[in-house]
Amino acid sequence: MKTKLIDKSGKEKGSVDLPKNFSVRIREDILSKVFEAQKGIYAQAYGSMEGAGAQYSASGISRKKRHAWKGTYGKGISRIPRKIMSRHGTSFNWIGATVSSTRGGRRPHAPRSAKNPFNKINKKELLIAFNSAFAGTVDAKFLEKKYGQKVESGFVFEDKILEVKTKEFIVVMKKIFGKGFSTVLKHKSVRAGIGKMRGRKYKSNAGMLFVLGNEEKMNRKGIEVINVNDLTVKDLSPNGEPGRLVCYTEKAIKEIGERFK
Repeated sequence: MKTKLIDKSGKEKGSVDLPKNFSVRIREDILSKVFEAQKGIYAQAYGSMEGAGAQYSASGISRKKRHAWKGTYGKGISRIPRKIMSRHGTSFNWIGATVSSTRGGRRPHAPRSAKNPFNKINKKELLIAFNSAFAGTVDAKFLEKKYGQKVESGFVFEDKILEVKTKEFIVVMKKIFGKGFSTVLKHKSVRAGIGKMRGRKYKSNAGMLFVLGNEEKMNRKGIEVINVNDLTVKDLSPNGEPGRLVCYTEKAIKEIGERFK
């Protein structure tokens, strides 16, 4: 399978042979399975604070005994732990506390931050998932399904593109992608809904991914840049579905063929 080789000015210089990873049959089921299995690794750990809901003094099971100090005999109240808010002689103003059925009490089965979210993945399945993700970056059918328009992807650039400034780089991207340039740059917008109050005020598209060789470096505002050794399934298919705008350097293509055998 061949793809276009682009120079630093955005002109087609020739063609490049892509490794076999880009021409395999796309297995959407395995790609989705691996993506879901790895999702927990990238999720932020969360859990309840140690001692939450039990940060005050609440007596234990109340005594149903006649004439007992702080006893609840004849009061018609349950035996849950209670804290004393006020008292008048031997009459107490109790409020249930600590247990999960009370206001401000601990949760019965709170999430634990020490939980291990790692799931094992078969090596062959992981390779199939990577290859399916690579093939999705050059497959016209999946790209059109993903972006709702016909777009080309999988361009290979010569090494001189790394020396180009960001302003010139964007001009080159506009020249190559044409109408599909609106999906190249990452843009953030304010969510229209109640989610703004629930910790997800902004939403963003994935933008384009630019894959470099392991010894290459490039900083670009508005797109994601990554080296071959740092590639994950999540980078090539952010939502577990094949199809993402990805460009490569010549060295990256060679290293992909060597790493993913």
